[in-house]
Amino acid sequence: MLIFESMKSTLILNAKIVNEGAVTEQDLLIKGQHIQKIGSDLQSESANEVVDASGKYLFPGAIDDQVHFREPGLTHKATIYTEARAAVAGGVTSFMEMPNTVPPVFTQKLLEDKYEIARHNSLANYSFFMGAANDNLEEVMRTDIQSVCGLKIFMGSSTGNLLVDDPKTLEGFFSRFPAVIASHCEHEPTIRKNTELFREKYGEDMPIRMHPQIRSEEACYLSSSFALDLAKKHGTRLHILHISTAKETALFDNSIPLKDKKVTAEACIHHLWFNDGDYEQMGTLIKWNPAIKTKSDQEAIMNAVLDDRIDVIATDHAPHIWEEKQNKYFSAPSGGPLVQHSLVAMLEFYKKGTISLERIAEKMSHNPAILFNIKERGYIREGYFADLVLVDLNDPWTVGKENILAKCGWSPFQGQTFSSKIDSTWVSGHRAYHQGTFDESVKGFRLSFDREK
Repeated sequence: MLIFESMKSTLILNAKIVNEGAVTEQDLLIKGQHIQKIGSDLQSESANEVVDASGKYLFPGAIDDQVHFREPGLTHKATIYTEARAAVAGGVTSFMEMPNTVPPVFTQKLLEDKYEIARHNSLANYSFFMGAANDNLEEVMRTDIQSVCGLKIFMGSSTGNLLVDDPKTLEGFFSRFPAVIASHCEHEPTIRKNTELFREKYGEDMPIRMHPQIRSEEACYLSSSFALDLAKKHGTRLHILHISTAKETALFDNSIPLKDKKVTAEACIHHLWFNDGDYEQMGTLIKWNPAIKTKSDQEAIMNAVLDDRIDVIATDHAPHIWEEKQNKYFSAPSGGPLVQHSLVAMLEFYKKGTISLERIAEKMSHNPAILFNIKERGYIREGYFADLVLVDLNDPWTVGKENILAKCGWSPFQGQTFSSKIDSTWVSGHRAYHQGTFDESVKGFRLSFDREK
């Protein structure tokens, strides 16, 4: 099968290609895993399969730099197999997965175990973050930065026992790790203080609307600014995840090209889509860490995306089963499934005139490739891997239980009608998804990174 795929060719005709700041109607020829040719008149090219993309838009596959696929150890919530399928159906062709599985990924052996699971099971391309702990600095330094996306540091105990709060250890990571450090930034002492104050007031029946006051603007800013100071001190390549406050957006620079930035930032779909006015209706289904905050924070995050203070858009896809999310505030886990709906959600913002198609491709495909130095992905270019998404911008559909692919079986978008639909997704030249049907005969590939050791 792999030999067949290496020879297979696909000709996509009349596509409106969204790439590198422009939308142009062109044809595209895939040979094996790569884009061989892009041109305005390729009808005469021979190919095993011809796709007429008239009226549809061809994007580079989205690269999601923050997902939690729960395997190993939490497979009642999700698996690499199920969530990678959901990703591909949503136009996400590559993902970077976090280390807070069971056990946490604190050793090279545990890291490679996850790669082995993905090699056999992931329909999308994949990479996995090494996890930081208070006592594994030397183990972290053994990471192969040409085949691993980066190091994840929880500077706030969003989950489990992954909080890294030892100052000497943090100095070690920031001064020595040679590639991207991705950080979850919330100031744990502030969160603990706020938790006790609100617990005294409300007891165990804490209203969900208090979540953004417990995991407050102050908690986020204290931690993000501290991480930024450490990065400046040591020249660290720092990427701060899931920005949730207007105040934090002022920390980031838009005066230099992304390739020259030492500190970058990410916005997530839920912080762009929801605000604290949605807690009354949605309850713990939109409980995330960091918390969804005010409408002014929501608007400021989108503005920072548009003016390049925030560099990428991702999901923080973090599924939990329905029964877990029905618990009261203190017992309900934070996180939810988003990876299947990230691209179509952003296309709703396009329909409203908030963001252009070109900027969506930049923030979801081009910029993750630049930021992480991903080899030959993230763009529609001759010679690059054919990670492609064909989208019909005028094919409305409604999210319901029957079409949710995350293993947990629910979505915060349930009942939402999207005006755009994913028609097809190619992963490294293989048409893995087409109009609701999967071809799982070829799996995704391990991402590689163009970095000096």
